[in-house]
Amino acid sequence: MADPMLNQQSLAYAESFVDEDETVLLARERGHELGCTPIGPAGGATLRVLAAATGARSVVEVGTGAGVSGLYLLAGMAADGVLTTIDVEGEHQRAAKSAYAEAGIAPARYRLINGSAPEVLPRLRDAAYDLVLVDADKSSYGVYYEQALRLLRPGGVLAFDNALWHDRVADAGSRDHETTVLRDLGRAVRDDPRLLSALLPVSDGLLVAAKR
Repeated sequence: MADPMLNQQSLAYAESFVDEDETVLLARERGHELGCTPIGPAGGATLRVLAAATGARSVVEVGTGAGVSGLYLLAGMAADGVLTTIDVEGEHQRAAKSAYAEAGIAPARYRLINGSAPEVLPRLRDAAYDLVLVDADKSSYGVYYEQALRLLRPGGVLAFDNALWHDRVADAGSRDHETTVLRDLGRAVRDDPRLLSALLPVSDGLLVAAKR
C-alpha cells in the first residue's frame, strides 16, 4: 500500500504543477469573495488539455462562477471556439466577463447566459458540442448529466467538477444528500455503455467521460 503521506505530497505537487497567471489568480480571488469556489489549478489545467485534445470549438459550461474554469477552457479551445456558459447568478457572470476582458478574450468567443441551467440546456442543439463542463449545484447533476449527453457529439467529452466532494464520496459513512448524488452520478457514468469514463483525483475530483 502506498504511503498516505507521500500520496498527499504527490497530490499537492500535482496541484501546484502548472503556474497560474495574474488573470486567473485575480478571477480566483473574485470567486472566493463571491462564494463560488473555483476549480483548482490541476483541475483547470486538465480542462485546458481536454479542450485542446478534442480541438474544441463549441463548449458548454454549467456554472460560470467567476470565470476561472472558463479561462482554462478558452485557453485550450480552438482560436475560433465559442464558450457558452450558464449561471443563475448575474453577479458571477459579471465577474467572469471582467476576467475574460482582462485576459484579452474577444467577446465573440463567449456567450454568457443568465438563467437556470435545467431551463436553458434543453434549448441548446443536439450533438453540437465538443465538451460540456458541469460545475454547479450538486443536487441537479443528474439532470445535467442527461442533458450533456444529448448535447455532446460522438467523441465529445463530459466533465463534472467536485466529483470527490471534499473526500466525502469515498467515505461510505458520508450520506448527506450532495455526497449521495455525486456517488450515484459516478456509478451511473462509470456504468453507462454510451461513455468511456475516468475519475481523476485532481483538485476536488474531476469525473470525465468520452461519448462513444
